[in-house]
Amino acid sequence: MALRNILDHNDPDSDVRLRKVSRPVTEFNERLWTLLDDMYETMIHDGVGLAAPQVGVLRRAVVIDVGDGKHELVNPKIVSQEGDQYGSEGCLSIPGEYGMVHRPQKVTIQAQDRYGKPFELTAEDFFAVACCHELDHLDGVLYIDKADRMLTPEELEEA
Repeated sequence: MALRNILDHNDPDSDVRLRKVSRPVTEFNERLWTLLDDMYETMIHDGVGLAAPQVGVLRRAVVIDVGDGKHELVNPKIVSQEGDQYGSEGCLSIPGEYGMVHRPQKVTIQAQDRYGKPFELTAEDFFAVACCHELDHLDGVLYIDKADRMLTPEELEEA
């Protein structure tokens, strides 16, 4: 496993890359497995989720770990959602900034595992936020595009 560089939206070239729509994964092989392993290793030190576009790979793959173990979602799509929650979000590609975002309280996702096997996952609360946040990356959407306001430095100090 290797650490990968995370694109930073403050860099104009990286921001353009972060805003592209990712292509579906069609080959479930060692190249994908290495990508997923590297993404997890890169993410686990400072975050709870990472999407392939954040490391410069325009493929529909994300890794998430909100404290209950690693989740790998390949070609994920939200098939149902319900409820509403509102809270602060940050992003490894937008270091040091946080914004207030509305997300569903519960989502059901259809995806494939690293071997191509389909599965369905239901996520609630913070896990649902992480899933929505990472799946947005696959469509070139950043949380700052959905935030109704960014937190001030004073608010960050109080947190």
